Amino acid sequence: MAQITFPDFEYNRPDLDRLENAFQDVLVVLRKAETVNDAIAAVEQIDAIRATVATAYNIGYIRYSINTRDKFYKEEKEWFDTHLPRTEQWRIDYYRALLDSPHRESIELKFGKQLFDSAKVSLNTFRPEILEELQATNKLSSEFTEMRGGAEIELDGKIYNLSSIAPLEQVPDREKRREASTAKWNWFADHRDRLEAIYAEMVQLRTTMAHKLGYDNYVELGYANMNRTDYGPEEVANFRRQIRDHIVPIAQQLYEKQRERLGVDRLRYYDLAFRFPDGNPTPKGSPEEIVAHADKMYRELSEETGDFFRILQERKLMDLEAKDGKAPGGYCTYINEYQTPYIFSNFNGTSHDIDVLTHEFGHAFQVYSSRDQRPMEYNWPTFDAAEIHSMSMEFFTYPWMEGFFKEDTQKYYFSHLSGAFRFLPYGCAVDEFQHCVYENPDLDNAGRNAIWKEMEATYLPHLDYSDNAHLQAGTFWQSQGHIYSVPFYYIDYCLAQICAFQFHLMDEKDHASAWNSYVQLCKAGGSKSFLELVKLAGLENPFEDGVVKKIADRLVDRLEL
Repeated sequence: MAQITFPDFEYNRPDLDRLENAFQDVLVVLRKAETVNDAIAAVEQIDAIRATVATAYNIGYIRYSINTRDKFYKEEKEWFDTHLPRTEQWRIDYYRALLDSPHRESIELKFGKQLFDSAKVSLNTFRPEILEELQATNKLSSEFTEMRGGAEIELDGKIYNLSSIAPLEQVPDREKRREASTAKWNWFADHRDRLEAIYAEMVQLRTTMAHKLGYDNYVELGYANMNRTDYGPEEVANFRRQIRDHIVPIAQQLYEKQRERLGVDRLRYYDLAFRFPDGNPTPKGSPEEIVAHADKMYRELSEETGDFFRILQERKLMDLEAKDGKAPGGYCTYINEYQTPYIFSNFNGTSHDIDVLTHEFGHAFQVYSSRDQRPMEYNWPTFDAAEIHSMSMEFFTYPWMEGFFKEDTQKYYFSHLSGAFRFLPYGCAVDEFQHCVYENPDLDNAGRNAIWKEMEATYLPHLDYSDNAHLQAGTFWQSQGHIYSVPFYYIDYCLAQICAFQFHLMDEKDHASAWNSYVQLCKAGGSKSFLELVKLAGLENPFEDGVVKKIADRLVDRLEL
């Protein structure tokens, strides 16, 4: 492909009927291949067909995310919500043909066993009987995204969205923090009925799909959808136990120290995002200046990262600043036929702007590093491993933080590391909440909210919502988009955080060795399972008893508890 910029990337709604006919023709070749070379060629042709669909979807989704009010791309997103699920049958038929191929052993030698392990896990994740439920879930997910992207929060005569209100929740004036946070949560309270209804319907749809596919509940199907080939709910439960035992106490000490620093009698929900009495660390300079320093940072970090960041800029593969109508949050996705990632975020003047430039860049650097991996399943690893690249990049870029934060640099280091410790209990709370919900799908809204209150008591006992009736009812979870759109994803951040901590410690000891290991991990893409990639990088398995405590013990002294 020519080196054109993203605004000129061509979007065409895929002709699924034509592509399906082509796919089925190649599938016959794969099934009847007389030689292994014929079988491998068929796999590569199937990759190309699927890449065409993925490319169109991702270009459309990015442009829709940038402006959820764009009529054309909103309609395209709705079209994909309805029609994309049918391509799941293509994937299942393809995987079955791979597993049944008389050339399986030779194909495995060519592409590795991860393709076949993934195929086995995925075989029972789709049948035509669940097509309507998938379509309905997609539409609900889009509705949720549009609700949040279109949020209008009035405060002091001005209108904010969910991204632009965040800086006001971090100002030194406590009363102004309370007003901003209250205004934000009032928006959620005003939309509570619909938010709860959307999730209730999603739970029932996903449960119905699980039952139609022969599962007891959605948990097993959810894990299969996440392509987890070498661990299950028991290992995850044991990991959460380690976080409860060893990280929750550290987090609680951090919250108590924050209360003392701020000089308040009780740490209220509107105090949590405000870390220091003289203000949080904030990036210094305009968005253009921030990107310019990021360019310098990545050129100095390594030749690979410097060249890659220049590509992102020259080809306009980033949309970074918050604006009205833009979907909240941040992500990185991959446009297959152009072999380019894309970074989406919402700069709002907080330290999160820099976290996005490092975190999402880590994702982008990984997928670009493995862009030549085949089959296309190997461009990305599973989410658990993918988050290692992003979270580790946050630490690899520590030496350049002074260029972003100037006099706030030390505050940033403390805030970032303590934030990682504080995140782990929350991530586990989100994960256990989802397990409880999908194991008890007949709960009503009050029952789900009660479960969230239990999770808060277990993992986040510092929370004080006593002057906010909405949050006191156990509704905070309704602000977490992953719970709606990507079930069981959130624990992946926690697993990856323990791995990223290890890269940070390795980097301090021997940067060259740690960086080489990181690049090797990035280039491996999704060619191995989570635990195999952890081993490849020379990291310890976060599921093993004692690993969480050992890593925490090596880092906790830096927090000066």
